[in-house]
Amino acid sequence: MKLEVLGSGCAKCNKTKELAEKALKELGIDAEIEKVEDIDRILEYGVMVTPALVIDGDVKIAGKVPRLEDIKKWLCE
Repeated sequence: MKLEVLGSGCAKCNKTKELAEKALKELGIDAEIEKVEDIDRILEYGVMVTPALVIDGDVKIAGKVPRLEDIKKWLCE
């Protein structure tokens, strides 16, 4: 499983990464998590507003910080 946090490094992007890491830890899932700041890579996903969370190539949310419960749900799908 691979998670990508798309964003420039702003506070909301950093919070999204923290929440993703917390969800993985709480669920006991070993996954790769990458912070993507390159605008071209972000645009390849069709994301125009950050932060965004991508799980295994699927954009789950863009434009706002996700709730921890939502991240956990997406990880278990």
